[in-house]
Amino acid sequence: MSLYKNLFKQTAIYGIATVVPRMFSFLLTPLYTSPGVMDLDQYGKVSIIFSWIIFFNVLLAYGMETAFFRFYNSEDKKQVISTSTISLIWSSVIFLSLALLGRNYLAAVLGIEPEYITYTIWVLVLDALVIIPFSLLRAQGRPIFYAFIKVGNVVFNLLLNVFFLLWLPKMAQDPDSFFATIYTPDFEVGYVFIANVLASFATLLALAPHYLRLSWHFNRELWKRMMHYSLPVMVAGIAYAINESFSRPLMQYMNVPESEIGTYSACYRLTLFMTLFTTAYRLGIEPFFFSQAGNDNAKQTYATVTRYFVIFGSVIFLGVVAFADVFKWILLRDKAFWEAMDVVPFVILGSFFLGIYTNLSVWYKLSDQTKMGAYISLLGAVVTLVFNIALIPIWSYMGSAIGSVMAYGTMMVVSYKLGAKYYPIPYNVRRMTFYTGVAILLACMSFYIPILRSTYIFGIAAFAGYIWLVYKLEKDSLLKFIKK
Repeated sequence: MSLYKNLFKQTAIYGIATVVPRMFSFLLTPLYTSPGVMDLDQYGKVSIIFSWIIFFNVLLAYGMETAFFRFYNSEDKKQVISTSTISLIWSSVIFLSLALLGRNYLAAVLGIEPEYITYTIWVLVLDALVIIPFSLLRAQGRPIFYAFIKVGNVVFNLLLNVFFLLWLPKMAQDPDSFFATIYTPDFEVGYVFIANVLASFATLLALAPHYLRLSWHFNRELWKRMMHYSLPVMVAGIAYAINESFSRPLMQYMNVPESEIGTYSACYRLTLFMTLFTTAYRLGIEPFFFSQAGNDNAKQTYATVTRYFVIFGSVIFLGVVAFADVFKWILLRDKAFWEAMDVVPFVILGSFFLGIYTNLSVWYKLSDQTKMGAYISLLGAVVTLVFNIALIPIWSYMGSAIGSVMAYGTMMVVSYKLGAKYYPIPYNVRRMTFYTGVAILLACMSFYIPILRSTYIFGIAAFAGYIWLVYKLEKDSLLKFIKK
């Protein structure tokens, strides 16, 4: 029993370490979108650069974190730690040297100022250097310290943003003060990335003992096997990065104004409610999926769990869309950022489909066909690029939002079809489709019909009515499932 208790404890702590930082980063949105802090162009530039950071984070990690866990318990631990660490050190140093030398060229190609490129390079390198130290904390069962560093990074970053964007301009109003000498007007975007550099550097300092204890022995043969394992993981990661964030650089490349990219990115942040739900759910449910694999009724359990994910996810989807005009007052403080609110139902629906896909992907994880996950992700990336390239010139950021729904919807359907062939699970597709369809219908009515959107009466009634419908249809089985 103590084994399961410890597993639950660690899962809960890792969940906190993942979800809490997202909640703190959530607070950056109302900060960035407050009147007088950033305009639409500046926020658009920030979102574009962060999209590139997500993409290059995958490249600089090249799946080594996953390879570390794969080999840590089957090979000599010291060899795995030192080889993976040294590999990431050398790749990071090479990237740092080449990127700094070619930063002006990168700036010209990416359409980003060279100084912002410099900050981004340092963030990427510093983040790459803590991949194995963080992985080792997890492998050694030190979730509390892991969570402390993860949460501390985001809190420090948040405080630095508040200092640079809110406090420093006020303290620099006295021309004779020290703060006036370090303050640069109209440098909001730069301050955002300086804060990220400082927070990443502080994280590296906190994990520096890892490097002091390292044996510094590089096993070439082990490294080759780790790379053979890690590179397909990198491919899947690149596909995920394309699906999740590549639309912003693509819009920039297709001459969409940065102001429109900014308002789209700000409104996209409303997906955070769905993202927090799916992330917390995944952290808790994945160990459960694997622990149930040997049971006779495992497949029925997977089907039941997925059905309730769809139920709770559809409630969140309907609630966020129906009350989006309330959330925009909280998140998007400057009314200029409200221009792209029409994308909200699409981007949240796309996030919901991604969550369903995560549930449906249990088949290739349990049947040892993980390469199929990479293929499905690549298919999603292709759909993302095709729809974005086709629709952005016509509908601007709305085309990108539609592309998100189509990509994740395609991944969801394909995963279900392949799972039915290789690892059939008796999903109640009719019931799940019914709940999703009703939620989408009510959400679109409350959001896109002006007379219904102008008052919250319909939204409240739709939300309450939907919960009542779910309760009536699921009362007995839901109470039994929760009690179990």
